[in-house]
Amino acid sequence: MKPLHTWAPELVRHALLLGLALFTLLPFAWMLSTASKPETEVYSDVLRWLPLHFALADNLRTALSKAPILRLLLNGVIVTASIFVLQLLVALPAAYALAKLDFRGREWLMAAVLLGLLVPQHAVAVPVFLLLHTLGWLDSYAALIAPWTLSVFGIFLLRQFFKTVPNDLIDAARIDGLSELAIVWRVMLPTAWPAVTAFAIFSVVAHWNDYFWPLIVINSPALLTPPLGVAQFRNQEAGTNYGALMAAALVVIAPLVAAFLLAQRRFIEGITLTGMK
Repeated sequence: MKPLHTWAPELVRHALLLGLALFTLLPFAWMLSTASKPETEVYSDVLRWLPLHFALADNLRTALSKAPILRLLLNGVIVTASIFVLQLLVALPAAYALAKLDFRGREWLMAAVLLGLLVPQHAVAVPVFLLLHTLGWLDSYAALIAPWTLSVFGIFLLRQFFKTVPNDLIDAARIDGLSELAIVWRVMLPTAWPAVTAFAIFSVVAHWNDYFWPLIVINSPALLTPPLGVAQFRNQEAGTNYGALMAAALVVIAPLVAAFLLAQRRFIEGITLTGMK
């Protein structure tokens, strides 16, 4: 048996991590519990995690009948997938140039990228809104997608990964006659899949859950994104059906949870490798 001083720190570390994990999962557990309760139990003055009468199927039927959940999910897929593809088209060449090409002003451009990380989206919301109004793009997919086609975080993340790629690999590609753009798409992209997967998780989660920007640029019910659609269950006059609300939220977050579980290994690799020198 190992001495106490060798396994006690590890036990404390695992206990702290387990406590943090349980605290993080607490809202999701409460959402699942509420989605499984009938309305009478939701408003009960007795706190119960497990419902006396399991009503998840009824709440899901109510959610699907009161809101076009499938349409909301389709809008979410269209918007998040389009944003990610366009961000990748911009971020890959930019990150490659900042990581591997030697040109005047490169450090200043990198400083501008880092400065862009400090600017919150709310600070530029008004001028971007006015620009979209001038272009006539409000209340359209373009209003949801166009402002996010450039991601300074994506450029920074991919640049950090490209710094770990050996220069000999790029020199060999140049000797074979590949242009710089060909090197980006045929050499750097295949090596950067872990970083691309990590960036995809960050990008999709951020824009799938975005409530602020769609709220101010979208009016048509057919263009509602998942967070806006879930908010339609709130009714201050008749009272909110929290069971159906949580059931709808459960459906909305299910694709994100599934995507993360499928890509978690690549996600961890991408985050780890981008921190290497």
